[in-house]
Amino acid sequence: MATLHDVALMRLVAQRIAGPPHPSAAGAVRSLTAVQGQDYPGALTSVALRTSGRRRSDVVAALDDGAVVRSWPMRGTLHLVAAEDLHWLLGLLSPRVLAGAATRRARLDLTEDDVENARATVVATLTGGRSLRRETLLAAMAGGGVATTGQRGYHLLWFLAQTGTLCLGPTDGAEQRFVLLDEWVPAPRRLDPEEALGELTVRYFRSHGPATVRDLVRWAGSTVRDVKAGLAIARPHLARIEVAGVEHFLDPETPDRLAACRAEARGVFLLPGFDEFVLGYGERGAVLDPEFADRIVPGGNGMFRATVIHDGRIVGTWRYTGRGARRTVTPTPFIDFPAEVAASIPEVATALSGM
Repeated sequence: MATLHDVALMRLVAQRIAGPPHPSAAGAVRSLTAVQGQDYPGALTSVALRTSGRRRSDVVAALDDGAVVRSWPMRGTLHLVAAEDLHWLLGLLSPRVLAGAATRRARLDLTEDDVENARATVVATLTGGRSLRRETLLAAMAGGGVATTGQRGYHLLWFLAQTGTLCLGPTDGAEQRFVLLDEWVPAPRRLDPEEALGELTVRYFRSHGPATVRDLVRWAGSTVRDVKAGLAIARPHLARIEVAGVEHFLDPETPDRLAACRAEARGVFLLPGFDEFVLGYGERGAVLDPEFADRIVPGGNGMFRATVIHDGRIVGTWRYTGRGARRTVTPTPFIDFPAEVAASIPEVATALSGM
């Protein structure tokens, strides 16, 4: 038996937001399996917060040397993953996402021939270790006779990544260049479907638990049937607790790790928008009062705000204001911050800004 408060604190420890961090950016990403990545600066921060160096530059270096890759491995959404994991994640999770791709193409007035012509152009353009910025690659497609105006260009890049041709590679200023996946990741892991289900399940619960079957279904964009099949394989490697009558799974070591750093876990953290502490679960009641759900994702528009965490709970949001040396963190509480939280935020913000 455990309480929702226990769940919240254990999640902080399981995700390495509290307690011993990972020694490297690649290790942090590999542990979480996938890190939400559509907000590129926020993704860099999310990973850096979980490493001993706490430097965004280390995450960029991992992207540049190919240890970490950014692509669309699940739910049709950008994530950071360890390079060796991308192929098997695509093989396991892309089919459900791609089921609706033909309908989307029809709305965009793209044919299957257009897609394959774009693929041929991309392969010819990038073969040999080349990398190109998005607009240059789209221009090459257009030069090959495939319209990329409107949403067509994004859909083509997304589809070619989902089907294993492209991924995002080395950084180029504030963005990344596209590369051929098989050239950028020449030695991927190959798992059969059963192995992949087991791998995904054990790694999710060990890095995100305590969590439920439905949490994993939502996170991976999978099905209850597939998650239960994965759980049958993963169960010997997991602990089980019951919270308000609901079965949760976790790394057997997480409770002891929390016991060793409980005071730290109860402290104050500033997390970027789209952090896994929020996005990693279908049910957020353990960390967020439903009354304030609209404060972190206004209008349910899918744009998650950066959050203030205290004692395992989301108690407010924050944003940067000002520019350059005058840039500061401006927090907004759901209710008035307790005095100790208000006093801690400037120090935490300074550390965050120095990353």
